[in-house]
Amino acid sequence: MTARRIAARTVRPLVTLAGLAALWWGVARLGGVPPYLLPAPDAVARTLWAQRGLLADAAGTTLLETVLGLGLGMLGGAALALAMTASGVVRRWMMPLVLLSQAVPVFALAPLLVLWFGFGIASKVVMAVLVIFFPITSSFFDGLRRTPPEWLDLARTMGAAPWRVLVHVRLPAALPAFGSGLRVATAIAPIGAVVGEWVGASSGLGFLMQTANTRFETDLMFAALLVLATMTVLLWWGVDRVLARLLYWVPDSVVD
Repeated sequence: MTARRIAARTVRPLVTLAGLAALWWGVARLGGVPPYLLPAPDAVARTLWAQRGLLADAAGTTLLETVLGLGLGMLGGAALALAMTASGVVRRWMMPLVLLSQAVPVFALAPLLVLWFGFGIASKVVMAVLVIFFPITSSFFDGLRRTPPEWLDLARTMGAAPWRVLVHVRLPAALPAFGSGLRVATAIAPIGAVVGEWVGASSGLGFLMQTANTRFETDLMFAALLVLATMTVLLWWGVDRVLARLLYWVPDSVVD
């Protein structure tokens, strides 16, 4: 990547953010909106600095819940997708349950999860797992079952055992689809953690936003929201970079 492209990738987001901040400032300062409904960017910036310790502690809690949920959901979803690919019995029994899990909004399960797993980190991790389980399972399973037929024919012609076909043919072919599902899961995993914190917690960005809301500290709510958004973007970027390194054989056909 040339220096010009790197500079362009850096400048474009900054210009976009500056434009959004200017629009926000104009609406808040010139639109006559009360500060308790929409604080100005400078007020939120002052709160970010004044409450940096509180926000850092809350972000650390939410990040830990998100990473643990993402890791467990990734392992569980990948294992189930592999099991459904390897066994028709598992696929016939588990696929309806996977689809049924999406019929019940995970947000409605949050109070039950807090009741079952307590107000600690466990209920938030489980919530994050439930949010990301379906996209990882469905994308990886779809990639496994859409292996190019000619690859499978070649493997069978060479006398490869079924487990070798799965490990050496289907799995590499499905990794790009798995990467796409993992990227989606990374972007939505914080939702599960934050919703769990809204229902019952003693720390975390969701708990901080809820507490600030009851006190009409809108500037602190916006500050926590900005920290959450920044954390999610950085987490997604890190996962995307790791996947780009691991899946180096997958070409990127998008031109900047």
